[in-house]
Amino acid sequence: MLRHYLILVVVMLGLAQEASASKAPTGNPKDFKVKTCLHSVSYAGFWRGQARLGVDEFLVKAKQLGFDGVMLMAKRPHVSLLDYDSAARKALRRRIESLGLELVCLAGYTDFTAGVDKAGIPNVEIQACYVEQLAELAADLGTDMVRIFTGYERSGVPFDKQYAMVLEGLKLSGRKAARYGVTLAVQNHHDIAVHHDMMYWLLKEVNLPNVKAAFDAWSPTLEGLSSEQIKAAVLKMKPFIVHTTAADYVRLPRYRYESGLTNYVQSETLIRAVPMGKGIIDYETFFKTLKEIGYQGYIAYEMCEVLDGGGDIENLDKTAKDFLEYVKRL
Repeated sequence: MLRHYLILVVVMLGLAQEASASKAPTGNPKDFKVKTCLHSVSYAGFWRGQARLGVDEFLVKAKQLGFDGVMLMAKRPHVSLLDYDSAARKALRRRIESLGLELVCLAGYTDFTAGVDKAGIPNVEIQACYVEQLAELAADLGTDMVRIFTGYERSGVPFDKQYAMVLEGLKLSGRKAARYGVTLAVQNHHDIAVHHDMMYWLLKEVNLPNVKAAFDAWSPTLEGLSSEQIKAAVLKMKPFIVHTTAADYVRLPRYRYESGLTNYVQSETLIRAVPMGKGIIDYETFFKTLKEIGYQGYIAYEMCEVLDGGGDIENLDKTAKDFLEYVKRL
């Protein structure tokens, strides 16, 4: 029994290594090769004024626009675990293949620090089980990647306790995902380890061949990193980068009137989405550095905020096409 178990572990880890190695940067700029991928959150109706398409409508849209692949949101109104049994999974996989699209990855939605103030509830274990189910769903649909998050920082709880929960969650999840040959791509999105130095440290601590990074330029920009620092961040994260998602934004200053001062006091800045190349994010440096490290993965595009020009189908389509033109210029 023990011998059979050890063989199974070796096979699982081998699958995970194979899955992650196929997308790892080569280190040779001549190997730089990217394909485009559209994230279904762009047509999910979450943001004010944003149109909503069903899964099949979205797939047809991505094909018509000219994207190579899709990134499917693993929650309602798209591909929720609650709605996709074995038959539905087979049908969706056939549909994706019939359109000539690649399912690049599933977008999972984790928060390993949820419930940190409720010690009796095993939330890290619950989330790891959720990730395992996502990995199974991904394998059934024909992809070897699931995008996940770390955790939001909760006030009143020691930071290292929260960090430890994220670390445990990623380790548990990575081992579960390995059973299906699935790589977990951790996006620099949530509070814990959002800075590249801490994310690098975290992924080194996780130390699993199938737990990598979905590294984006958005958070480094909002952290105030310069072009040189963004380049340094990509170079440092090179061993882990297997996926990236692009979107551009502008800052809109906000002020509130303070009657006692007869003056305006500055509030936190608002962020809004704009077409690629029209915003504040230094994608020129980011993509040049991806080329320098020999990145060969997909560049996913998302419209995941209130969008300049509105959220009707026509403007969403136009903005998505602008992204494709931007990528061609790379």
